[in-house]
Amino acid sequence: MDYALDLLKKHRITEIGVTLQYLPETIMEHFGDGAECGVNLSYFIEEVPLGTAGSVKNAEDFLDEPFIVVSGDALTDFDLSRAIQYHREKKAMVTIVLTTVQTPLEYGVVITGEDGSIRRFLEKPSWGEVFSDRVNTGIYILEPEVLRLVPAGRMFDFSKDLFPMLLAEGAPMYGCVLSGYWCDIGNLQQYRQAHYDLLAGRVAVELPPAEQDIRTGAGTSISPTARLEGPVIIGEQCVIGPEAVIEPFTVIGDRVVVEEGATIKRSVVWDNTFVGRKAALRGALVGKQVVVGSNASVYEGAVIGDGTTLGERSVVKPEVKVWPHKTVEKGVTLHASMVWGTCTGKTLFGRDGVPGLANLEMTPEFAARLGAAYGASLSQGSRVVVSSDGSASCRMVKSALMAGVQSAGVSCLDLGDLVTPVHRFILPALEAKGGLHVKRDARNRDKIWVHFLDPAGMDITPGAARKVENLFWREDFRRVKEAEVGASEVLPHVADAYRDNLLAQVDVEAIQARGFRLVVDRHAPFLPEMVGLLWDTLQCRVEDFLVPIGETEPNFDAMKEMVSHLAREVVQREADLGVMMDHNAEQLILVDDQGRIVQEPFLTILISRLIFEANSGGVMAVPVTASRAVEQVAEQYGGRIIRTKTAPYAMMEAAVREEVRGSQGKYAQLGLQFDAIQAVVKLLDFLAARGLFLSELVSSLPEAYTGSQDTECPWEAKGKVMRTLIESEPPDRVELLDGIKVHRENGWALVLPDADEPLYRVFSEGFSQEIADELTNLYVEKIKSIIEDKEK
Repeated sequence: MDYALDLLKKHRITEIGVTLQYLPETIMEHFGDGAECGVNLSYFIEEVPLGTAGSVKNAEDFLDEPFIVVSGDALTDFDLSRAIQYHREKKAMVTIVLTTVQTPLEYGVVITGEDGSIRRFLEKPSWGEVFSDRVNTGIYILEPEVLRLVPAGRMFDFSKDLFPMLLAEGAPMYGCVLSGYWCDIGNLQQYRQAHYDLLAGRVAVELPPAEQDIRTGAGTSISPTARLEGPVIIGEQCVIGPEAVIEPFTVIGDRVVVEEGATIKRSVVWDNTFVGRKAALRGALVGKQVVVGSNASVYEGAVIGDGTTLGERSVVKPEVKVWPHKTVEKGVTLHASMVWGTCTGKTLFGRDGVPGLANLEMTPEFAARLGAAYGASLSQGSRVVVSSDGSASCRMVKSALMAGVQSAGVSCLDLGDLVTPVHRFILPALEAKGGLHVKRDARNRDKIWVHFLDPAGMDITPGAARKVENLFWREDFRRVKEAEVGASEVLPHVADAYRDNLLAQVDVEAIQARGFRLVVDRHAPFLPEMVGLLWDTLQCRVEDFLVPIGETEPNFDAMKEMVSHLAREVVQREADLGVMMDHNAEQLILVDDQGRIVQEPFLTILISRLIFEANSGGVMAVPVTASRAVEQVAEQYGGRIIRTKTAPYAMMEAAVREEVRGSQGKYAQLGLQFDAIQAVVKLLDFLAARGLFLSELVSSLPEAYTGSQDTECPWEAKGKVMRTLIESEPPDRVELLDGIKVHRENGWALVLPDADEPLYRVFSEGFSQEIADELTNLYVEKIKSIIEDKEK
């Protein structure tokens, strides 16, 4: 319509009536009175559909002189002045603007005489009826008396009703053939082609100025490493990330975010859409406020409706249509259009609680609903503890969560900014019914987790999670009266209490006397300040280590890639050990004084040594993925290993049970394995008490040769993979505690379906590293083969 108004204005037609029926307010709000376009607009609304002629009849009082009718859904640059002049010269009652097309099957064909007079109409003819390549463009010049023949208040069409009537009566009707661009945007293919034609310069309309055939709006930011190849149009306030690729004939609306490594080719993307890392759009139409997850793919001719979420690694096949406000779960491949329902299992909870992309999936609205569901799962008048990792996005989500919780009549005790281990520590002392900690993902800083904790500071059970999830999906929220809304209170100095408690558990004087020298990574935002006071009290000499990459706060995967630099620093500075933690103090990597890196799965073996040497005959819980070396350590000290499922709550439950029984003593497993700060301090205490270097402790541990690898697997194939693997292995070699663990003569392999992602994780252990790697590869190939057979 903007282009139509520009064209009319260009030909000095400024008094314009607009006939409306579907969503009239949308058009009226956009154009107003037309002043911004330099025209005067009047609106005429149909209460019921009246057809093309009937809708113009509805504006009859406005049309008191010869007038021109232009379709609002056609894009053209025709010379309307020439058509008007032709109408006057022919003294016509009706002039129809005609144009020639290669394939007239979808249009109304018009046959004219040598003088231009119209002789016959053929509406959407077959090839046997195509007697002309001149078609009706829907642009008409009419004398006002024509409207007297149009009945008021009922369906009446120009081409089907009025024009055949006038032709039968012998009224002067002419066809004016114009050259130029014309596209009747009546289907998705034509809609897409209109964009391509505009970018190719085939339409004589004014576009924003271009630099190397690339047009960008105000406030748009493009990374220096992004690659753009024109013709391309990008709207205002967009962000094009590093290594992103925008290929020719792409149109991007306003406030669109294109993440690192994403590629867009010959696609139209509407406003406020998010395109995740390494996602790919190929000839697609993507509506507004769509979230395209990382590594998702949308292929040619596919259309994604407004407000839809495409999960990570999802695939939308060519020509598939997804109706608005749908959810396609990660890893799902859509072969057919989605009109009703959602392609999701409605799984809200993942490994660490409820995840979502910051301000895209994990929005304030979503968080408030989640908080209301959690509050409704507790008794009215209860109290819960809340905290966040201190980032702006997590603070926002925490505030929204609190509002939802309070709306259900549950009070909130706000601990402010801290890490998960501190939250776990303080929860039991506050006698709260549970806790909520909002944190960013260690591997993807755009992803937020809402971590749910029980009154003991452990992860909530699957049963409690299901209760919250059911309330959330049913929207079965408890709304209390104004006087019963939950209160909010701030509890300061929690970190101080955590530090004091931790120091009370170790021999501070022994650690001070040892004078440990540490090299500590400082990228996590709150850890340096919080842990710095501990190092000062313990009189450790700490030297900072900054990961040599361009990000001010890299994710933990990027940090792990730089651990070799940390190891080199430890050796060069003659330090006792190096320390690297994730920003939430839940994951830990150590470097001994000889530069050897200690990380999972070897870190669990090290922890087992601390537990069993200090508590002879103790018990330790480990997941089924842990190395058999922990059993060797346990046997050495008369201890015992309990194998659990891989979910954190399962190991926590078993560890706390043994802690309560007193089988772990000073070096309790829960703190060592789920609290990186406590693990380091307890390790210093252990080394100081025994006069050991970390390298001596590491050298005394049994060897472990392990492997792990992830392989993608569609959700719909996971069940078949499990069944086929079980059927293919001898029953006496298969263990089914969690996933499928196959014991072989030279080691074992565990095939574990991931609960959050469309993939399998394969773990292995062998008598040598070569055997471990062979076992991993063997079962990865088996999984791929089963998936291929299913697809066939």
